[in-house]
Amino acid sequence: MGESKPTLNENDQPITPEASGETPQTINQLRQQAHTELQAHNWLQASQYLNELIQRNEAEEEDLVGLAAALDALSEYDALLAISTRLLDAQPNSATALAFKARALQKLERISEATIANDQALLLDTNLPLAWLNRSGLQLIQQRFPEALRNAQRAVMLAPEDARAWANQGVALMNFQRLNEALDNFNRALVLDEHNFFALHMKGEILCRLGRMQEAIAVTREVLLQHPGHTPSLVQAAQALRALEMYDALKEVARELIAQVPDNLFAWENYMRAWRGLGQYAEANETLDQLLQLDPANVRFWTLKADTLYRLERYREAVRCSEHAVRLDIDYAPARRIYEKSLKQVQQKREKAILHTVHPQS
Repeated sequence: MGESKPTLNENDQPITPEASGETPQTINQLRQQAHTELQAHNWLQASQYLNELIQRNEAEEEDLVGLAAALDALSEYDALLAISTRLLDAQPNSATALAFKARALQKLERISEATIANDQALLLDTNLPLAWLNRSGLQLIQQRFPEALRNAQRAVMLAPEDARAWANQGVALMNFQRLNEALDNFNRALVLDEHNFFALHMKGEILCRLGRMQEAIAVTREVLLQHPGHTPSLVQAAQALRALEMYDALKEVARELIAQVPDNLFAWENYMRAWRGLGQYAEANETLDQLLQLDPANVRFWTLKADTLYRLERYREAVRCSEHAVRLDIDYAPARRIYEKSLKQVQQKREKAILHTVHPQS
């Protein structure tokens, strides 16, 4: 963070700060602003200042490391890979640069390359928090959950202020069904970084699994405010709303899911369940037609179709649908029950018609 370094003009002559109209104080102020924004986790502003230093050919190694941290936080992984490569060109044995490179490669789904780079980082510095965070993340991707948990614990120990380490530990604990402990980890991550979208989403997932649906709805609402249309959170919301029988809201969430994934059975089934829950069986029946186009051999959908037609007093059609369901699975008791109920109604209507014919009203 010393004096500004001279650059060259087109005649390969040094351009001094005075000649360029810039002063050393200007560069120092820019650098100071950048690192102030980094400390405040104002990543976008920090990256803008640091990129300006690069454009002025004034960026030092510390600035590039800061820019790498900002790009990681902003999920700009192609740019992160470029910056980490630039750092390694200058310092081939930089453990920090290798760890940032591994981070970028992991997020770009280049898992083998990421593993190699991260192992090299740990060989150079066995106490580098980012490298342990990376290793736990890579092992979670590879479903090596015992190792992932151990390495996430190491990352938390080395960097207890890093929300990502707590989130990785939470994911590992989830895979051992230690849900309450996992929830504590995601809550801890959110205390450290209230904008940690991944931790917030995973918190909603755990609350759904624990059956704490009112809390899950509050979390998914917060997620969707940050990221409107986030499909996994819409799925969580649908699960919670259906469990709480909040059918008006479920209808809207399912409709949004259908707009995003038109052939998704989960979306269409919840849309149908919402209509049935609201007692609007004609709309539910139309939705079931769409479900049966998507999955024509589903005995549950045929049974629900029969039940919906029964509620609409369309008994003959209910018999035909329930017969089809029974043919699909003779042991499926709900299909047999709705078949027998529908057939009984058809027979009673036939008997009433016969009686009316024999004894017509005068």
